[in-house]
Amino acid sequence: MTDDEAPERHERVTAHATPGPRNSLRHWLDARNPLQVYLNYVVIVLARHSPSLWLTSWLLRRIGITVGEGVSWGLESTPDVFWPELITVEDHVIVGYNATILCHEFLQDEYRTGEVVVRERAMIGAGAIVLPGVEIGEGAQVAANSLVTEDVDPETTVAGVPAEEV
Repeated sequence: MTDDEAPERHERVTAHATPGPRNSLRHWLDARNPLQVYLNYVVIVLARHSPSLWLTSWLLRRIGITVGEGVSWGLESTPDVFWPELITVEDHVIVGYNATILCHEFLQDEYRTGEVVVRERAMIGAGAIVLPGVEIGEGAQVAANSLVTEDVDPETTVAGVPAEEV
């Protein structure tokens, strides 16, 4: 996305301060209902190991992920367990084997949350990690094992750590 079209990833991520000397991950029970996180975890584990693309999408919709028509989830792909409702995957997207889509970052003094949107016909390669607040444009391609820290323009291929246009 160009600067005129959308704000930077960090502008779309919300920071939540945590009190005391402990790191923010130690406060996750204050951030989310533990029963909901456990339910999300069980559903995600089932989805990660299901060879059925239909069943995987159906399961992930049950925990709040917006999943478009014809989405293909690779085995062991992992959506965010804490905030799955912040994920939108539009029609005919491919999420590769063992790819991870995160909507949170636990840091020392705060945690951050942000939506992730994967537009139509985009592809996320095996082992790639998408950080919170990122939008992957229509028809974009993320190479395997890439770390997506910024938006990916439509019809663009990115690769590397951090992912850059190739």
